Amino acid sequence: MTKRTFLWRGLLVITLIGAFLSLKPLSSQAKSVNLYQEDKKTKTLTWGVKADTNLFGLMNIKNSRIEGFDVDMAKALTQQIYGKNAKAKFIQVTADTKIPLLKNGNLDAVIAVMTITPERAKIVDFSQPYFAAGQSLLVKKGSAIQNVKDLNDKTVLAVKGTTTEADIKKVAPQAKVLQYGDYAQAFVALQSGQGQAMAADNGILYGLAKENQNYRVTGGTFTAAPYGIAVNKGQKDLLNHIDQALVELKENGTYAKIANKWFGDVAGFDYKEASK
Repeated sequence: MTKRTFLWRGLLVITLIGAFLSLKPLSSQAKSVNLYQEDKKTKTLTWGVKADTNLFGLMNIKNSRIEGFDVDMAKALTQQIYGKNAKAKFIQVTADTKIPLLKNGNLDAVIAVMTITPERAKIVDFSQPYFAAGQSLLVKKGSAIQNVKDLNDKTVLAVKGTTTEADIKKVAPQAKVLQYGDYAQAFVALQSGQGQAMAADNGILYGLAKENQNYRVTGGTFTAAPYGIAVNKGQKDLLNHIDQALVELKENGTYAKIANKWFGDVAGFDYKEASK
């Protein structure tokens, strides 16, 4: 190793250590600062939202804005908490970045089709469910299949790496389940008649039904995987105001208005099920 290489590596290590240490105060600050009170000063809430999930959070290439149910809910919640002149700021997140960005203080809250799970609840705090997600069925219009119990002796299409097959077998043990690499492949298989139904998260199926008018979502949900709003640990004040605002938005009709805007023309959408 040359002297120059040694010095370069030494500088690199020092730089990396410095970068790591610089993140620690930000994370600590995110936990110690009362975000509700801080955001009250500016009347601005910073939300993490998805930009690749149809109906919930999708980038509109025409105006370069993220649009969807989650985005409109974030705007409504912000104004319900801080008043009609309050502003919702949005930062795009992915499945891998939403929790790190929240923990590091880059976000105040995450509303991004995020399922409430015990594992995640150890890291972040969740609001009450804002969308009653769970696995459902997508069938062609005119199909006799009404719910998961009708799947015995039928072929169901699902995606590898999910719990769908096991969940179906609990209710319809005689069903045959074919699994594909992703949701697009499974839906193409449904279109080509390789199965009589496709099973997946109802939010995903609503998006498919929205884009393909010959199909409908049916049978409600046969599993429970509700979506919640996540905030950092130690932000109970903000979390309590989000929960209260959710209740108020349902009571004053705003939630129904937003839900009908995005899902009202989706065949099989059940408002009572989604909002329970």
